[in-house]
Amino acid sequence: MELAFTPEEQTFRAEVRGFIRDNLPADIQDKMLNGKKMGREDFLRWHRLLYKRGWVAPNWPVEQGGTGWTPVQRHIFEDEIAEAGAPPVIPFGVTMCGPVVIRFGNDWQKQFFLPKILSGEHVWCQGFSEPGSGSDLASLRTKAVREGDHYIVNGQKIWTTSAHFADWIFNLVRTDSSAKKQEGISFLLIDMKSPGITVKPIVTMDGGAEVNEVFFDNVKVPAKNLVGEENKGWTYAKFLLGNERTGIARVGASKRELKRLKEIVQSEREDGEPLAANPRLRDKIAALEVELMALEVTNLRMIAAMRGGKGPGPESSILKIKGSDIQQKLTELACEALGPYAMPFQREALEAGWNGEPIGPDYAAPIAPHYFNYRKVSIYGGSNEIQRNVIAKMMLGL
Repeated sequence: MELAFTPEEQTFRAEVRGFIRDNLPADIQDKMLNGKKMGREDFLRWHRLLYKRGWVAPNWPVEQGGTGWTPVQRHIFEDEIAEAGAPPVIPFGVTMCGPVVIRFGNDWQKQFFLPKILSGEHVWCQGFSEPGSGSDLASLRTKAVREGDHYIVNGQKIWTTSAHFADWIFNLVRTDSSAKKQEGISFLLIDMKSPGITVKPIVTMDGGAEVNEVFFDNVKVPAKNLVGEENKGWTYAKFLLGNERTGIARVGASKRELKRLKEIVQSEREDGEPLAANPRLRDKIAALEVELMALEVTNLRMIAAMRGGKGPGPESSILKIKGSDIQQKLTELACEALGPYAMPFQREALEAGWNGEPIGPDYAAPIAPHYFNYRKVSIYGGSNEIQRNVIAKMMLGL
């Protein structure tokens, strides 16, 4: 197993850095680095720049618009993008739905949906979780009944990120109530402008509303929007989740946040001493940095296996668990470092163009919102408890 980067890979890293330096809009970078609110157009501006360069879908086959990069190049790209403060591509189209359509969709679906995902014309969201059907996703109850050349969909999805500005939603729906719960589910693509769809925001602890409830009331969906075979959607969902979890460790983003945390603790307190003078805080940050370095090496080990032709397996659950744990610890240490300045909740300070009087240092405003928002990372993409079950069953044979 070779974990060192080759000269060619180092050259590629320099190319990615140069592209970011020359193309990343300064206002978007400022929003990302300083925890300000990002809107749909902010994400799409960067998406279009990557699309123009041919770099928007590294995980796709070349013939479908992918880059042809090796797993190592993809890691380098994601690492550099995150550390520089560039926004991630909205994942629901490029990372999730697109690969499912490529693998299981028919020719019409590939020709219609894939170019629009690549260009950013279609923004997607994910219709999986329901009230009472989160970790036990196979118990979902949203129903799709076939009537001629359409399905009629009724039900509710919840925690649907980006549904308030999405154009399409990929939905798991129950098409056979008499079958075992995993065997009666289908994978359906639905236009969010369809009559009968209602989106209601869910305001979370950080004051944001990026997640939503989505209601389906006799929504008419063309049968041609069914991906693959009817009642085989659970297979496609497992394929999708396996791909999602390989990137959910967010090593690059955590390295960026660790660097930011170190900058905060080097700032002076009112008594003139830097926060880093606290030996217990220094020890905690050092221990977390060691954990992050170990996570990165573990990620590289998986990449090395993928370079040899092995696909992502249950090992991705390890990355998901540890990655989310580190992300949460980073926000906790930031709150500890700021002390009482982390307590005020100035949501308006995260809006672009806000020029009010901050409470405490300029960098204090996003600390509490980030802490609250990052409570979710141990749940989405499959809760950490479920990931531990996957590891126990698939890797340890328990």
